[in-house]
Amino acid sequence: MQVRGCLKIKVSKMIKFISLLGLLSIILFSYACRAAAEPQPLVYTIRVEDTVTAGTAQYILRGISKAENNGAQAVVILLNTPGGLVTATLDIIQGIDAAGIPVITYVSPKGSIAASAGTFILISGHIAAMSPGTTCGAAMPVTVGGIGQKPEAADQKTINFLAGHMKSIAREKGRPEDLAEKFVTENLTLTAEEALDKGVIDLIADNLGEMLDKVNGRKVKTGRSMVVLNTSNARIEEIPVSVNERLINIISDPALAALFIMLGVYGLIIGFSSPGYFLPEAAGSILLIMGLFGSGLFQVNVAAVLLIVLGIGLLVAEAFTPTYGVLGTGGVIGIVLGILLFPSEPLMPAAWFSKLKILALGTGTIGAILVVIVVIGILRLRRLMPMQGENEFFDYGAYVINDLDPCGQVKIRGEIWSARSKSGEVIESGRKVKVIERTGKTLIVESVAPKD
Repeated sequence: MQVRGCLKIKVSKMIKFISLLGLLSIILFSYACRAAAEPQPLVYTIRVEDTVTAGTAQYILRGISKAENNGAQAVVILLNTPGGLVTATLDIIQGIDAAGIPVITYVSPKGSIAASAGTFILISGHIAAMSPGTTCGAAMPVTVGGIGQKPEAADQKTINFLAGHMKSIAREKGRPEDLAEKFVTENLTLTAEEALDKGVIDLIADNLGEMLDKVNGRKVKTGRSMVVLNTSNARIEEIPVSVNERLINIISDPALAALFIMLGVYGLIIGFSSPGYFLPEAAGSILLIMGLFGSGLFQVNVAAVLLIVLGIGLLVAEAFTPTYGVLGTGGVIGIVLGILLFPSEPLMPAAWFSKLKILALGTGTIGAILVVIVVIGILRLRRLMPMQGENEFFDYGAYVINDLDPCGQVKIRGEIWSARSKSGEVIESGRKVKVIERTGKTLIVESVAPKD
C-alpha cells in the first residue's frame, strides 16, 4: 500500500511539472510570436561633413523622404560642418519643419563642430544632441576681406535678418531665443556641456547608440502629429550620397563655380584663336556650362559678375588689339576682383574665404601669363621684316636654274623668279645664291660659298 501511495505522489508531481513546463512553453511561444509580429524599429542616418551646399540640401531632403516612405522611427543628421550656403541651409530647415517623422540633429563624433550654417541646422532639429568634446555657434555672417586680411563682419542688415531668423527657429523648437540671437550677433560659441546647461540642446551622448537609447520614449511634435519615439535597439541604416548629389555638391561650391567659368572662358579663347583642334572648345564649353549652372545655386553679387565679364572682354581685346598689355592688365584686375566678390554667402566658413583668395590670385596669375604671352608675340611681330615688297626675300637662299650671266632665273620658296648677279659674275645653274634685295620682279643675288 505504501509503494502504491508513493507512486501516486510521484505521478502527481510529474503531471504538475509537465503542466508547468507546457504553460511556460506557451508563454515563451506567445512572446516569440509577438516579437516577430513587431519588427525591429528602423532609424536612418544622414552624414553632413564639410561645407553645406545645394547638394547637401538635396541629400538631406531625399533622406527624410526615404525615411518617411519606409516607416522609419526617426532620421538622425550627423553634423560636422564649418558652415555653408544660406539658400541650402534654409531649404534644409524647411525640410525638417515639414517632415512627418522626428528629425534628430546630432553633432558627432567627438571633436566635430556645427558652426555658422551648421548651428542653424542643429537648433532646427526636433531633438538636438551633441557628443562630448564638440562645439556649436560662431554664426556671425561674414564677407571676404582684402588680400592678406581676415574675413570681415557682414553689413548690419544681413546680421539683423539672420539673427531674427535664428530666434524664430529657436522659438519654434522651444530653445532660448536670446542665446540663438547671440550666435549671430556676438559670434557666441558653446561646448556640448554649455549648450546642454543653457537649453540649446536636449542631451549629450557619447555615440549614436547611446543617443537613441536616451531619446527612446520621448514625445516629439513633428510638422504633422505628435510622435512617441521607439528607438531602443533600433536597426540603423546610413543613407549614402548619390552621384548626382556629389556632382551638385561640387559645382555649387562658389569657388569651384568661378573656377569652372574662368577655365571655360580661357578654353574658348584658346580654341577660337587656334581653330581646328576642337578639344579646347569642347572642354571650355562644358566647364562654362557647369560654372554657370553652379552659380545659379547660390547668391551671386551682380557687380562681381559684371567685373568678370568686363575682365574677360579686356583679355579678348588684348589678344586682338596691340595695346602692349594695357587692356590685358585691366582685364586681370577685373577678373581677380570679380572672383573675390563673386559669392554673396555670409555663412561660409572663414577657411573657405582664404581658399577663394588663393583661387582669385591663381586665376589672375594665369590671366597675367596669357597677357605676357600675347605682348611678347606682338613685340616679335613688330620686329619682323615685312614679308612683301623689296624685303620680301631678304637673306633667303635660292638655287640657280638658268645660268646668271649676269641675268637668269632662280627658284625660291617653290617659285621661279628672274634674278641678276649683284657683282655681274657668272653663276652657273645648280649653284646656291642668297637674295640681297628685290627690284621690281627681279631679285638681286650673290653667290654663296660652298661649305668645305
